[in-house]
Amino acid sequence: MKLNLPLLVIFFLCASLTFAQKEIKVEGKVVEEGTNIPLEYATITIKSVPDNKVVTGGITDIDGNFELDIKPGTYNIYVEYISYQTKEYLNKILNSSINLGTVSLALDVASLEEVTIVAEKTTVEVKLDKKVYNIGQDLTTAGGTVSDALNNVPSVSVDIEGGISLRGNQNVRILINGRPSALAGFGDTNVLSQLPAEAIERVEVITSPSARYDAEGTAGILNIILRQKETLGFNGSFNFTVGNPDNIGLNSSINYRTEKFNIFTNLSWRYFDAPRTSFTDVDYFDREVDGNIIEPEFRRIIEDQDVERLNRNYNANIGMEYFIDESSSITGGLFYRLGSDADLSLNSSERFNEGIIVEETLRREKETEQDNSYQITLNYVKRFGDDSDHKLTADFQYANDAEDGFTNLTEDYITTNQTDPEPFQQEQEFTEEVQNEYLIQTDYVLPLGKDSRFEAGYRGTFENEVTDYRLEQEDISTGNLVVNDTITNVFDYDENVNAVYTQYGSKFGKFSFLLGLRLEHTQLKGKIDSRLTNEELVEAFGFPIQTNFDNNYLGLFPTVNIIYNLGNNVSDAEESITLGYNRRINRPRGWFINPFPTRSSRTNVFQGNPNLQPAFASAFDLGYLKRWDEFTLTTSVYYQYETNSFERVQENTGQQTTDGIDIIRTIPINLSTNARTGAELGILYNPAKWLRLNSSFNFFQFETEGEFNGVDYSAKNTSWFARLSSKVILPWKIDWQTNANYRGAIQDAQSDTDGILSIDLAFSKELFDNSLTLSLNVRDLLNSRRRESVTTTDFFRRFRDSQWRQRQINFSIIYRFNQQINKRERSRNGNGNGDDFEFEDK
Repeated sequence: MKLNLPLLVIFFLCASLTFAQKEIKVEGKVVEEGTNIPLEYATITIKSVPDNKVVTGGITDIDGNFELDIKPGTYNIYVEYISYQTKEYLNKILNSSINLGTVSLALDVASLEEVTIVAEKTTVEVKLDKKVYNIGQDLTTAGGTVSDALNNVPSVSVDIEGGISLRGNQNVRILINGRPSALAGFGDTNVLSQLPAEAIERVEVITSPSARYDAEGTAGILNIILRQKETLGFNGSFNFTVGNPDNIGLNSSINYRTEKFNIFTNLSWRYFDAPRTSFTDVDYFDREVDGNIIEPEFRRIIEDQDVERLNRNYNANIGMEYFIDESSSITGGLFYRLGSDADLSLNSSERFNEGIIVEETLRREKETEQDNSYQITLNYVKRFGDDSDHKLTADFQYANDAEDGFTNLTEDYITTNQTDPEPFQQEQEFTEEVQNEYLIQTDYVLPLGKDSRFEAGYRGTFENEVTDYRLEQEDISTGNLVVNDTITNVFDYDENVNAVYTQYGSKFGKFSFLLGLRLEHTQLKGKIDSRLTNEELVEAFGFPIQTNFDNNYLGLFPTVNIIYNLGNNVSDAEESITLGYNRRINRPRGWFINPFPTRSSRTNVFQGNPNLQPAFASAFDLGYLKRWDEFTLTTSVYYQYETNSFERVQENTGQQTTDGIDIIRTIPINLSTNARTGAELGILYNPAKWLRLNSSFNFFQFETEGEFNGVDYSAKNTSWFARLSSKVILPWKIDWQTNANYRGAIQDAQSDTDGILSIDLAFSKELFDNSLTLSLNVRDLLNSRRRESVTTTDFFRRFRDSQWRQRQINFSIIYRFNQQINKRERSRNGNGNGDDFEFEDK
């Protein structure tokens, strides 16, 4: 599609002339006959008489409502929905606005006997407070994980270690079906790399969250909506995957639905090996202590690490929705996950002085972990009267996660210039972690007239986490393992958040707005059971440690979201402007607060900071969408100002290992401010039936200011990331998809990280009337998804090259049976956060 200025001028002139003519409205509501369940995405088509050409059309919203603008005349109106009988209004004379009332569609019994596979496509919907990306048939993620699927969503990027960021900001809140969930690992995004990508139906990118959502997450919210079949009868699918490096997975989705209840289940098993590598080269400088120059034991240390990671995961999700009557339903669900990991790390270390190797060691680290999680959910919906918008919802959720970890570490000299070196201690780490989380939520929605709505609600989340950490070290003189009393501890942590909200939305003319206010009270409470007294802790660590703290915060979080529709429903083009403002909070998580060090090696420790205060951010977002027949353009500019922002800094602890290597500590701190500015551009282009292009570009800049322990950590960084996805239909109906992702170089207070390029490639073929799909994909085709960074401080300079996961090749077979389409009202299945007050541009 070619766009130029003259054509655009002509287009806008034509649109202005069309708008100047008198128009009338055609509106109504589409429901299922007998149950009065609103039908979302029902199609309304208006054709002219007598030539029977399409004049305009649209689809219903989540409540089954539709509204179209048209010039006066005589028309044929068709209301359609897959697997339902079409309702026709023929030779309808329209001289003034008309309301067709409630249009009831009856099930087409004959069509239900046929198997109908509906082709999916990746689409974007812009709503008042979010953008919705329907994942569609993303071939490159077949046999992959949720993390892989998220990496293909505009505005979202997933780094090589599984960390998720939104517009370059990693403080993003992850929700499953609108709620905090054990499926998302209580905020640990690495768990998303254990869930199959096939489980996702759509992803909501919420950069300007309304008051209904938690205020947590200064970058915004990613709401992952899982698939739930809505087809009558018994149906389902099976997915088998095999790949290299070792990757074997089996996923099944089974559904049985009647008019009275719906039983759904998703079961998956996966075994995979995800080898990773890491190379570091560190130069140590002289440092000054109390006026004295201290020379390092070694001037340079090179470490080369290879890790074999074997993982076995079992996931089960089963639930039942029961329709009590036409106005109420209840849904219950049970999720269970069992993970078993075994990592074997070999780390070769070479130590230099004056350019000569003086010592070489080999460290072996064997780590095992068992993760056992389950979650129980209960959802109740009650509608009042004939208006399905007037309703009350109540939710209860309980989640439990138990992790048992064991690490055995040994290190031996390969070569050394020491005459009688002291042997290294054997070390064993034991970690037991138990988390319990309760969620109670209720929401009330009250329509006020035709185009306005009032909402109010309460949400309480109550989380307790107990971490029991024990370190045993070898007594060289006896060979026995002895508990290290300094580091061994039990950390009991509570995070309780109570929130109430209210919001009001309305639509008049081309304006839609949603105003909200949320009040949240946060309690972060911790108690440390240490074997040492407070005085002994100060002597051991060099600074006081709060072994008992109780921090409380009360905050108001206003939100404003506005949409102005520039287009009109008569033309094929759609155009809108969105404006959003919201205030957010970033609460320090438990592991950011726990002051006892956890060690990635003997020479590097991570230590939490119990004095961390929450960060608050104000964000502004201005967006624009324009849609033509074959081309969709989305753009936005945004600005965010954050106070008390978190930054992880590295400093010398002043302590050394038994062989004289400085121990470096990483600790999170509150920097004073963080200003972030950015812009993004998204393009969807479908020039032909055999070609679809999807591209996005995000440019951002952030600037931090602040200091810690006399060191200025201010920094300014400009970076960007871009992605391009193309899908081509080859001869013999073979689908070919290519995804390319590039993340630009990035800097923070102490580190410079190079850009990262990755390319994914996939082919698929449908067989047996689309009931069987064969898919072959290669993720990271060039094996280039690796991080290279340089960190510089006053006492060392470190180069690091790491690869979290190497190139992966997968072959998948997907079999579907009895998947007739009957997409009834989505809000009844519990997949979401309640009905959204959304005036959307579809």
